[in-house]
Amino acid sequence: MPTIRHEPPVAPRVRALAPDLARGAMLAVIALAHSQVLARPFLGPTPGPGSGSGSGSGSAIDTVAQTLLTLFVDSRGYPMFAALFGYGMVQILRSREPRLGRDGTRRVLRRRGWWLVVFGVAHVALLFPGDILTSYGLLALLFAGALHRPDRRLLGGAAALAAFGSLAYGSVLALPAPGDAGPAADPLTSLAFRLMSLPLTTPLNAVMAAAPVLVGIWAGRRGLLDEPERHRALLKRVAATGIAGAALGAIPHALVTTGAWHPDPGVLVAAGTLHTAAGYAGGLGYAALIGLVAARLARRDAQGPVTRALAACGRRSMTCYLAQSVAWFVLFEPYLAGLAGAMGVAAAAVVGLGVWLLTVVAAGLMGHAGLPGPAEALLRRLVNGARP
Repeated sequence: MPTIRHEPPVAPRVRALAPDLARGAMLAVIALAHSQVLARPFLGPTPGPGSGSGSGSGSAIDTVAQTLLTLFVDSRGYPMFAALFGYGMVQILRSREPRLGRDGTRRVLRRRGWWLVVFGVAHVALLFPGDILTSYGLLALLFAGALHRPDRRLLGGAAALAAFGSLAYGSVLALPAPGDAGPAADPLTSLAFRLMSLPLTTPLNAVMAAAPVLVGIWAGRRGLLDEPERHRALLKRVAATGIAGAALGAIPHALVTTGAWHPDPGVLVAAGTLHTAAGYAGGLGYAALIGLVAARLARRDAQGPVTRALAACGRRSMTCYLAQSVAWFVLFEPYLAGLAGAMGVAAAAVVGLGVWLLTVVAAGLMGHAGLPGPAEALLRRLVNGARP
């Protein structure tokens, strides 16, 4: 790991509203996705060959909830988060490069990437296997040199990585559901299972996130979310086509997840690939939509308590993300609440939104008190070194 050098404080700047709003809203999508571990298996064992799904067994409200989650949540929040991560890399570049130069800024970004890997491994070991910090840390190490690439290379690389990521994750979605091996009934066994998942999930999440990170870098260089009012036409197109395309592209996979369709394995891979590719468009569409909302709020100069709390959550996104994992740890682990698989899809979604709302309230209170997020403060200290 690179040696830490003390750096002079970064000059304060006015933060754009849109990126923070987008991160705060994105955490709701991630909470909805993670909370589904609380849901009973929606589908029973299937007689269909290799589909990993079967006849629907949920109630009508659970069927509706499962459909909405597949269309608008599954594989939609992570691309949005990844694009915002790439966008944030550009914001770091802008704040550091005038003082540190290109090479110095790359060292800071790579140092930050190493520490994100450390945070992610600790996150998995202590709390929750659904980690993204480790993958994003690896991408920061890989793409720190991509911040000055020409647009054609940046977007060409994103297109190729999106195709590969869609096929890779689409193939994973087509795998049969694992058999129920029984929950880990003690903390050490649970820890072992979480750590065993890390070498499998980290590369897959990195492959999934690589394309939107590059698109986020491209968007950051143009300040699409820093000055959304200047890019309204582009943001409108991206929001409309991205969100609509995400919903349409997810329809075949939604038929699978609700048990209405049992295709052959090859068709199942195609449906999962289309679902994942559409998720890239949906994640970017969500970010563009929130950029438009931020532009409207700025024009009206109307930032009420809800907007401020949501932006405070986005500004402390890593703290709120880890706080969600504390909730999942307490709710999922069998030696604690033991609620994994204990409720329907709709009820699990309500719990997920409740957990997210608690983090928004907590972040709003920290923002009102002028307190940084503990995780963000620790990361800054580790990356920048202790201040004299």
